[in-house]
This record gives sequence, C-alpha cells and structure tokens, in this order.
Amino acid sequence: MGPTGSEPSPSRSEPAGPGEAAPAAPGEAAPAAPGEAAPAAPGTAHGIGSHGGRALADEPTSPAGGDDSVIVHRPGYPSRRLETVPGIGGERPARDPAALAREAAERLRAHAWHPDGATEDTSDLERVAALAADPATRLWVDMLDPSRSLVAEVAAALGIHPLVAEDIAERGQRPKLELTGDVAHIVVYALAYDGGVGVTPSEIDLVLGHRFVLTAHEAAWDPLEAHQLRGGAGPLLAVGPDYLAWALIDSLVDSYFPIFDGIDEDIDTLEDEVIAKSDKESLARLFELKRALVEIRHVVSPMREVFNQLTNRELSLIQPETTLYFRDVYDHLIRLNDELDSYRELASGILDVYLSTINNNLSLIMKRLTGVTVILAGIGAVGGLFGMSEARNILGGQDAQGFWIVVGAVLVFAGLVAVFLRRIDWI
Repeated sequence: MGPTGSEPSPSRSEPAGPGEAAPAAPGEAAPAAPGEAAPAAPGTAHGIGSHGGRALADEPTSPAGGDDSVIVHRPGYPSRRLETVPGIGGERPARDPAALAREAAERLRAHAWHPDGATEDTSDLERVAALAADPATRLWVDMLDPSRSLVAEVAAALGIHPLVAEDIAERGQRPKLELTGDVAHIVVYALAYDGGVGVTPSEIDLVLGHRFVLTAHEAAWDPLEAHQLRGGAGPLLAVGPDYLAWALIDSLVDSYFPIFDGIDEDIDTLEDEVIAKSDKESLARLFELKRALVEIRHVVSPMREVFNQLTNRELSLIQPETTLYFRDVYDHLIRLNDELDSYRELASGILDVYLSTINNNLSLIMKRLTGVTVILAGIGAVGGLFGMSEARNILGGQDAQGFWIVVGAVLVFAGLVAVFLRRIDWI
C-alpha cells in the first residue's frame, strides 16, 4: 500500500470531466476539446504515389469527416475501400511555385462556366483552385503532357484521389473505367496512322466529376479541334460536365473512321500487289499492316467494354439524357470492332494468297525444269547408246553417213518434244 498523499501513477488515466477532452493514449494524437478541430495524425498526409492517408490542408477531405477511405469501383471486380496507410507516400512532390506557375502558363488551360452564363479562361493555378471551390461553377481543366508536380497540384485543387493522379502522371494505362470516390477515371487513346510507319497511340486521361472535367494528354491530340467545341466549351459546360466529356470522346472516336478507311485502301492495294507479284516488299508491308491491326485492337476493343459500363450502369455523374449520347459512341465502337475483325480476316487472307502464289510460282518453275530435263534426257540417252556402239567407226572415218543420220534424228526428236511442252505451257 502506497504512502498517504502520493501522486497517482502516470500510466493510468482518469476520466475526463465535463467539457474536457479525454487524454490520448500513448502513440496517439490528442483528441480535440469541444469546439476545436481535431489535429491530424502525424505522418498520414498523402500525395502522388501514396496508397491512402489523411488529406493535406489544401486537399478536401472525405464527406465522412475523419474517414479518409475511398470506395473504388472497377468494372468486373468487387468494390473495395482504400484505407489509410500511414507512412506510405506521406510527402507530395517538391513544390516550386515559380516553376509550377511557368509550367501552368504553358501546359494548362482551364475553361469555367458561371451560373450567369459568363465564361472564363485561365492558366493560373490559384484561380483554378478558386473556381474549383465555387460550388456553382463548372470547370474544364486541360493539361498538355503535364509533370508530376502539376498533376498533383491540379488533383489537389479538384479533390481527386492521389491514386488517380498517380495513374495520370505515370501514363501507360490500359483503356479503362475506374470509379474512385465520386469521380470517374476514363482512359482512352488517340490514334495516328501512317501506312509506312504504322499506328501511333497516344494516351488520354479523362477524369469526370460532378462539377468538373479534367483531361491530360500528349501533343498528338488537341481537344479544341473537336467539331463540338467550335462554339467554345461554355455551351457544353452549361449542359453539364458529362456532356463535355461525351463531346470530347465522341470526337475522338469519330477520328478513328478515317484511319479505318486508310487501312481499307491499304488492304485493297496490297491484295492487287500480291496477286501481281509476290516479293519481299509485299510481305513486309503485309506484316506491318497486321501489326497495326493488332495495336488498334488493343485500343478499340477495351474501349467498347468501357462504354458498355458507362451506358449500362446507373452513375450519378452522368445525366440520363447524356447516357443516350454515350450509347451512340458505344454503337460506333461496336461498328469499329466489327470492321476491325473484317480487316484482320482480309489480312490473313492476303497472307494465304501470298503463300499460294509462291507455291504456284514454284510449281511453274518445277514444270519448266521438268520439260528441259525431258529434252536433255532424250538427247543424252540416244547420244550414250550411239557413242558406245558407233563411236569407234565414226572417229576412224569409216561411217560418216550414219553419224549425221543419228545426229539429225536426235535434233528432230528434241525439237518435237520442245514444241509439245510449249503447247502445254511447261516451258
């Protein structure tokens, strides 16, 4: 029993009195007193490359207020929750405001629509963050080949999860649709086709939110060339961000059709060349064409599944009226996939024609060699028999008349055989 008046052991905690915050356990952050904000747990801030964690001061937190987990929906897989993982990716990329401002001026375009119908264009990151924070403003942010730091800043301003920002920064994603929190990350590809070079794909990342659209792409694709954007982005944003997303993707899919027309013409030309002459150049062009068809299939075929999910699932990000437009894009992709299958069959048929032509040429050569062999074999047989029986007399000058008779008969026989083989197209 301890002495009277001794202090209580520090390892034990006493209940908090009314209006007081309970003391924190060892290794935990102290809870906030009533009316005060709870302090963030140390080492849980996240950035690009993180797998969860508490948001930074300039990043919005989850609506749950203290729960940093995010529900991720991926078509074909069960939904999963991204939980907080302290100590992983706890730092955002180094931030140089001056460098970011210069890069944003060159590589960032933001188009805003205000409820009064006014539109605004800017490349200033602070203004983009202010527009994103306005609940009545609709925003389209377009980034041209952005750096990791620029992606991080824009994602933080729009409230996009760092895992989505990481996918945008790293690139090399497959065509997909992934729902992370309350945004949809759509990955599609632009295609450029040159018959001599092949297909050059260019990744386009599109993030759709309730009030914004974010696009990140390379210089090979310019979204402002879309025919739906001739009147600017304002009218499309007035209808909704989902309508703008449809306009961008519809223009992208429409750009596939001239490529398919060029492939169709190349297939027709190659068929004529293979039938006329089967050489190594024709074979090389055929394999380049087949390689291009495989690359196009890797882009177009998964996109069909992406838009199948967009049109057959009830998503709060897409209005029912806009779903009809996405369904039209889905129909175009079905048509493109059917044409692609036809082109692949035609390319395989050209290869079969090439091999058949090579075999036919080989058979023709064998026939001609056989005809020449028949002629020479007849001459050789008669000459051999004649040489064994009459050579001595002929060389001695005893029988000159018989020699010329045999020689003439052999030449007449060879000529008759040659005429016959010529008539049956063997020589």
